[in-house]
Amino acid sequence: MKIKGTFLDEISHDIPHQNWGKEEWDKDFGYMKAIGIDTVILIRSGYKQWLTYPSEFLIKSEGAYSPPTDLVEMFLELSEKYKMNFYFGLYDSGKYWINGDFQKELDLNKALIEEAWARYGNHCAFKGWYISQECSRKREAIIDMYAGLGNHCKEVSDNLTTLISPYIDGKKNISQYIPETSRSKGISIKQHEEDWNEIFDGIKDSVDIVAFQDGHIQFNELDEFLSVNKQLADRYGIRSWSNSESFDRDMPIKFMPIKWEKLLLKLKAAQRVGMEQTITFEFSHFMSPQSAYLQAGHLYNRYREYLQNLR
Repeated sequence: MKIKGTFLDEISHDIPHQNWGKEEWDKDFGYMKAIGIDTVILIRSGYKQWLTYPSEFLIKSEGAYSPPTDLVEMFLELSEKYKMNFYFGLYDSGKYWINGDFQKELDLNKALIEEAWARYGNHCAFKGWYISQECSRKREAIIDMYAGLGNHCKEVSDNLTTLISPYIDGKKNISQYIPETSRSKGISIKQHEEDWNEIFDGIKDSVDIVAFQDGHIQFNELDEFLSVNKQLADRYGIRSWSNSESFDRDMPIKFMPIKWEKLLLKLKAAQRVGMEQTITFEFSHFMSPQSAYLQAGHLYNRYREYLQNLR
């Protein structure tokens, strides 16, 4: 099992920014390409007031700040240079859908989708959309919002691929703002299956790929949960990737590059259950040789050795 894609985390609220410009990003795409990554996914085009491109719509409607650099244009140009597929991440208000106003979140993103496609749809690297609102359970109108977002992406872009990356409400689903790393009880496999059976049934015509995050459950639960995820997705004709997180959720310092042994264990679990491929959150902070974290470059070296041993 190989990591074929990574998120690009330029609009984050819990991971330090690395303040890279075009030169650093160009070098990072080269590092990605060298280990076989062919897909990059913008984690979100905006979060609250922070944007990756100067969205006239969000600046006007949400009081968002105009960024000094159009990162979406830069990422698309680099994707074309390195022959990678680019997925555009939608806008996360950080408030509307969180507080139950799913329709407002949907309406905002419909306008954003149209703006982004008009602005960037001519790029040959633009291969799909990432629905950035992450969930773990069936709650309120999450199904309608996912279906609405996926459908609008497809309608605007002549049916380009749509992707989601939900998480599992496991023992490690815990706030990043507290020192604890786990709780005593997570969701049962039965309840997880019931929730996602209903969600998949409602979004099967709107979402093409699901890549569950694998970091919120214990390592000894990986096979069981990943297997259920794969079986459910297969039932509804949705492609299965695994989001093999490259940061460590087991440490009170949040978040650091993961121990290679743990990442390898997760890759092997994804292979055992028959996942199509893995992607990761996220290369530039946690696996890149030029990351602010020294350990990330060492993880990159261990992964390269792993790839060489596969030949």
